[in-house]
Amino acid sequence: MRLTLRIWRQPGPAEPGAMTSYEVRDISPDMSFLEMLDTLNEELTERGEEPVAFDHDCREGICGACGMVINGQAHGPQRATTACQLHMRHFEDGDTIDIEPWRAAAFPVVKDLVVDRSAFDRVIGAGGWITAPTGSAPDAHATAVPKEAADTAFENAACIGCGACVAACPNGSAMLFTAAKVVHLGALPQGAPERESRVLDMVEAMDAEGFGGCTNTGECATACPKGIPLPSIAAMNRAWLHAAAGSRR
Repeated sequence: MRLTLRIWRQPGPAEPGAMTSYEVRDISPDMSFLEMLDTLNEELTERGEEPVAFDHDCREGICGACGMVINGQAHGPQRATTACQLHMRHFEDGDTIDIEPWRAAAFPVVKDLVVDRSAFDRVIGAGGWITAPTGSAPDAHATAVPKEAADTAFENAACIGCGACVAACPNGSAMLFTAAKVVHLGALPQGAPERESRVLDMVEAMDAEGFGGCTNTGECATACPKGIPLPSIAAMNRAWLHAAAGSRR
């Protein structure tokens, strides 16, 4: 395959960026998208040019580091797939592919396709934990978890914190990410002691980071590579209203 890549190049956070075109040849349809970028970077390095900076780690679709906008879509055209698991067979020979970083005020560009997603860490730090007693480990079935609660927790625990929901949202909202963390822990009995403080603190931290408001467009759930359901946002809103009402008594 021969492809034209238009990639966002930005030397640093305080410097202007622009789309730069590159041509790559002999790309196998069986390559992953990141392997294709590796091929480009090898060619750039051989020519003495600066390689394209992009985040990656596990390349197995479970760490969320590979987030980028491909042809206007977070993680690219394949539904429920991270950029590292996207294969070049989903493109045609001769295609032009636009590759950009996440576009959100809370995710400032560090360099090229790399953005600073530490805002997510601070949101999690505000309440994404449970109180665990010290001492010996409890028996595996010491705390019964109803199947419905377990299913809800597992579904939301699938969130990998990649930021696709924020990048896809026209408002740059982090509601789906925050909801996934709140609902995951709130559904389990182990998360009950902090249930109310968790939702209040995490939503406050989310707002403080400058994420936009949610207007229920649903783009976040559509872009999520792990299928976090949109109703999780409604569940978090209900939990927040309940906790806020209780805190005013």
